[in-house]
Amino acid sequence: MTVKIMPIASETLGVRSMATFVETHDVKLLMDAGVSLGPRFGLVPHPIEYKALKEARNSLERFAIKADAITISHYHFDHYTATWNSIEAKWTWSSYDVAEKIYGGKVVLAKDYQDYINASQRRRGWIFSKIADKFVKEIKYVDSSTIEFGETLISFSQPLPHGEDDTRLGFVLSLQIKHGDEDLLYCPDFQGPMSNKALDYILEVSPTKLIIGGPPLYLSGYKVPARSIEKGFENLMRIISKVPLTIIDHHLMRDEKALERLQGLKEIASQHGNSILTFAEYLGKQNRLLEAIRPQLYDEFPPDHDFQNWMKLSPVRQRSVLPPL
Repeated sequence: MTVKIMPIASETLGVRSMATFVETHDVKLLMDAGVSLGPRFGLVPHPIEYKALKEARNSLERFAIKADAITISHYHFDHYTATWNSIEAKWTWSSYDVAEKIYGGKVVLAKDYQDYINASQRRRGWIFSKIADKFVKEIKYVDSSTIEFGETLISFSQPLPHGEDDTRLGFVLSLQIKHGDEDLLYCPDFQGPMSNKALDYILEVSPTKLIIGGPPLYLSGYKVPARSIEKGFENLMRIISKVPLTIIDHHLMRDEKALERLQGLKEIASQHGNSILTFAEYLGKQNRLLEAIRPQLYDEFPPDHDFQNWMKLSPVRQRSVLPPL
């Protein structure tokens, strides 16, 4: 195996993320070094989710030390670590100090914040560039570019849709890592893909391994039309019939029903001699869809008195005071 893959954080590991560490003989790459929790069911994240967030943050820092370069596919908080002055305590546990531990002294290969980007991400990218410039080695904007590390070739796509072709969520960079006869394609937040452009790109690259974010099943009929979700699954079926190994996670795994859909995908992939796994399964672990079962966590494992007092804080205070674990 000339391209080693180490999933770090994702929904099947208990948090929102697609952070992945990849290593070849020439380069060690940390992709999308961000992690967060999210609002669901009218409940703040359960203490078990916060413990998973803490573990993910610790893992990101450990792998960042090893990395030669760190990528940012887009500026959503589960895909990069923001540089706030003080700790953001409710969702991301990000801060200037945390970001410096991850990106300090590193080459950052990032999405251009001035082109093919929506307003919120443009602002986030601009802020990151101004503040992180104090501690990174270099920030390179890599849209549609290729970088060589010895015999390893890293190619970044043109900006592709974050979900549907006409989405307001902006654009994402995919990246391809080629070494020897192995060809890994990393496609965060493609959400299926639901986009025909993204599908065509994946089929054209024709990787031996694919890491991709699946359709946001939990938003079906709510924020995303059900027909778009099903289109994402249809496109995914085309892909897994051709790609030997697909590692899927992220938006798809925010809904318990995803595991049922995954079983059907496994059967389709197997019919073609291929396989599809989640981040957790690739690591030989059980899937832990903590966000999807948040109400159940509260029922089965009621928080202690200290955490309940933290829950009573105003939303503003919750973002500045770490929850007691």
